Amino acid sequence: MIKIPGMIMIGAGDRNVGKTEFACSLIRKFGSQHNIIGIKVTTIEHANAGCHRGAGGCGVCGTLESNFCITEETNSQPDKDTCRMLSAGAKKVYWLRVLKPHLKEGVIALQAAIGADAVCVCESNSLRSIVEPDLFFMFKAVGSEKSKPTAASVEKHADRTVLFDGSNFDITLDDIELIDGKWVYKMPATAVIMAGGKSRRMGKDKSILPINGIPAIEHIFAQLRPHFDQILVSSNNIAQHSIDGVEVVKDEAAGKGPLMGIASALRVSRNQINFVIACDIPDVNISLVRHLIRECAGFDAVIPQTGPSHFEPMFAIYSKDLLVAIDESISLGKYKILEPLKKRKVKYLKSPDALKLKNLNTMNDYLHFLKEKKGVAG
Repeated sequence: MIKIPGMIMIGAGDRNVGKTEFACSLIRKFGSQHNIIGIKVTTIEHANAGCHRGAGGCGVCGTLESNFCITEETNSQPDKDTCRMLSAGAKKVYWLRVLKPHLKEGVIALQAAIGADAVCVCESNSLRSIVEPDLFFMFKAVGSEKSKPTAASVEKHADRTVLFDGSNFDITLDDIELIDGKWVYKMPATAVIMAGGKSRRMGKDKSILPINGIPAIEHIFAQLRPHFDQILVSSNNIAQHSIDGVEVVKDEAAGKGPLMGIASALRVSRNQINFVIACDIPDVNISLVRHLIRECAGFDAVIPQTGPSHFEPMFAIYSKDLLVAIDESISLGKYKILEPLKKRKVKYLKSPDALKLKNLNTMNDYLHFLKEKKGVAG
């Protein structure tokens, strides 16, 4: 998968679902402060193919004379999608027409054209099969279950399905931000920072170790804040772990370990989807978090698996529906986090990205982390 930071990708389940209007709205909102590049991708099954829409078409697919062609739009008259993006205020607009077997080749050439630090709004379904953007939204008509083949093949990658009723979307531009050149969407999910451990191996509270001049718990919070509409801290020490605007959730009963912390937080959470992270994982892999959340449909939990018997339950997704099973496990004196999951529908996700999780268990781990990041403790 090719990662393209700075790109928001917009797909569509069918025609006339508002994807270009939304793309133009993003360009109008953010174009005054950022040089936005508009991109449209048309993937063609094979050379000399007819219209990919199944009609007589405009002839552009059949006239492709090479594996791919990148065209820069210069006409701002709103008679086609690329013109509309340019008229909306995009600095440049590119149209990539590409034979499907050569999609990767076309993408690499497109990257060279737009530059490494570009901020892009891209219309495409098929591109999501080989590119990981900051965000991918799939647009559909209200009440329609229809998905054209190019959309159906990538729907599982959507960070959000946006519904269009012909006039309005069920998402607003206020839900989307551009932070340091990256697109951010505040997910309807809760993040729970677990700060209640005893830190025996570290010798001091991990959550307040300085990272870049702030406590580790605040360092983690700052990374989560743009992405979640609720953040909770699980701790019995409210004074030490308070963050402005964040609720600290105490264990409902003491001495029952992190499972009780998770249960107490789930009960307070206002969302069905909950991401739990230990306070000793200082760098949040947001790309992995989004991947875990995309995989949670139909499951009570999604947990990274890094080996045959090694899991990361403190960097995982938990549904509120698990509360009954967790409460039962606690009542039986079974406090291991994985215990209540044994009879529930859980996805153990084998992912190379999970190997990148860095835990600060000892002072040596912490000092090595600071050295790697060139951070300053103190």
